Amino acid sequence: MIPNGYLIFEDNSFLDSTVAKMNTLRKSGQFCDVRLQVCGRELTAHRAVVACCSPYLFELFSSSTEPSGVAHVTFEDLEPEAVEILLNYAYTAQLKAEKEQVRDVYSAAKRFKMEGVKQICGNYLLSKMDCRSAISNRIFASCMGDSHLLSKIDGYIQEHLMEISDQEDFLKLPRLKLEVMLEDNQSLPSNGKLYSKLIRWLQRTLLENGEQLESLMEEVQTLHYSAEHRLHGGSLFEGQAEVFGSDDHIQFVQKRPPRENDHWQIGPGSHTSLSPGSIDHLSHEWKYVASERTSNNAYLCLAVLDGLLSVIILHGRTSPQVSPSGTPCLLKSMSFEAQPEELDDRLLPPMHYARCGLGTAGLNGRLIAAGGYNREACLRTVECYDPLARTWSFLAPMRMPRARFQMAVLMGQLYVMGGSNGHSDELSCGEMYDLQTDEWTQVPELRTNRCNAGVCALNSKLYVVGGSDPSGQKSLNNSDAFDPVTKTWTSCAPLNIRRHQAAVCELGNFMYVIGGAESWNCLNTVERYNPENNTWTLIAPMNVARRGAGVAAYEGKLYVVGGFDGSRALRCVEVYDPAKNEWKMMGSMTSARSNAGVAVLGGAVCAVGGFDGNDFLSSMEMYDPDANEWRPCIDAADAI
Repeated sequence: MIPNGYLIFEDNSFLDSTVAKMNTLRKSGQFCDVRLQVCGRELTAHRAVVACCSPYLFELFSSSTEPSGVAHVTFEDLEPEAVEILLNYAYTAQLKAEKEQVRDVYSAAKRFKMEGVKQICGNYLLSKMDCRSAISNRIFASCMGDSHLLSKIDGYIQEHLMEISDQEDFLKLPRLKLEVMLEDNQSLPSNGKLYSKLIRWLQRTLLENGEQLESLMEEVQTLHYSAEHRLHGGSLFEGQAEVFGSDDHIQFVQKRPPRENDHWQIGPGSHTSLSPGSIDHLSHEWKYVASERTSNNAYLCLAVLDGLLSVIILHGRTSPQVSPSGTPCLLKSMSFEAQPEELDDRLLPPMHYARCGLGTAGLNGRLIAAGGYNREACLRTVECYDPLARTWSFLAPMRMPRARFQMAVLMGQLYVMGGSNGHSDELSCGEMYDLQTDEWTQVPELRTNRCNAGVCALNSKLYVVGGSDPSGQKSLNNSDAFDPVTKTWTSCAPLNIRRHQAAVCELGNFMYVIGGAESWNCLNTVERYNPENNTWTLIAPMNVARRGAGVAAYEGKLYVVGGFDGSRALRCVEVYDPAKNEWKMMGSMTSARSNAGVAVLGGAVCAVGGFDGNDFLSSMEMYDPDANEWRPCIDAADAI
């Protein structure tokens, strides 16, 4: 059409064609007048194009007094791949990034003042956020100073705190442990009031008393909650005077001189490598994030303390029947008549290391506990409990640190497969331990990298079942069998339900896979594998959905112990009778234990280590079938 004599023509393919050609010219370096040096890598572009897309570069080029020609811009704290993604976006209007690159792209977009891209990346992080990534996402958003993203993440954490508290990033956070001694018939103040008082006390202590947050976190701090509803420092039991007389009434004992250097710092490099607990973007920020009441007088809280994302664990304890200025008497155990000295002699000895996500097995009348993780690290040490000597001793350590795995005994040798080494979430490697030589040797790798998989010996083969995939986002239904003679892996029939952190055990020439989680939804379903026809059959479900439980076969039945139900670590135990195809609740353990080790030692089922919702455990306890109760003392082991 030619209105008023003018020729008007629109080529709908022109822009796409031109943009594609310009991007090709950029990648080949033709007609480029900008060189971006990003951590040693050179990226070329056209000044007019990138200036239109990035307000930062527009301002930089506009204010430059250098003569026209090729502009050089250097970035030492951005990822080259992220900047390349932004350049592609500037030329094509298409933003394409792998999931692992989104935070780096966000960081680069923040530097380039590309607010639209920042928002797109932030929304993507929120859409993909789960309980495993919530803490690292919060640390990242805080370091970026993104208050909108922070508020959304905090909202998610408030709704899922208990499930998040079982994740590795949360477990690595620095934590402040508090014990509050309570008078009879007292309870702690309400949630919000309690933590506002504690935060005010911490601020005052750091400012006026010369104390450092790091030193307070090194030991459990003791308080006394008086009948007047005031919190006093633990030193009052020793006749010390209360330091502050304000309405807060909170003061702890200074245990050691303050240190000059502060270890809670962000290291240089990519923002994606930030470790949990990094200093928040806003220095000296104090903020209550989320909390849960885990029992009648116990709280778990996530807070920002002086810019440091931290966990506060608070327990209320029954106070000795003395005034705050008196000398406390010894509390008597409600479970035993023995005096404390006698009680110590009767207690089962703890492991040398607290361990969660460990591998355990009974071998030659002894209990083997290997690997796992605690507050400090993923472990490679291996301990052996001798019930006759009642002592733990060390065996040769594994070849690499390993946690979130299971152990099985096959033809008199120990096998560990997959898991996490503290850096890579899913391993494919495995090891075999020879008790005669006290050595670990490598075995052929798994067909699939996996963490939190079940391991079981059945009919002279080693089975590895389920787990989580290399991305850590999806549960697996794979099952593979290892032949120790041919040293080869073969595939077996897949599970009916994808699951990780399931309890796996052999009983009556069948393999049972119990509970676990699909994604992060805890399961109560149970499957039984028949190696004769290579089939999985769903059987009666458990009474309680749980992941991270332990299991042992004892007197023709399966004992499933502890675990995590999606809200809290569990003490409860249930037993499966294959003859009746039914589950029955049994006596509960003395401690809640998630990701603990369970094995039969002599004539008793033994549980060791794990995580109780607040602390990593080194303790052990045994089941007394006659009394239908668990005991942390040697009475349960008399049959050994």
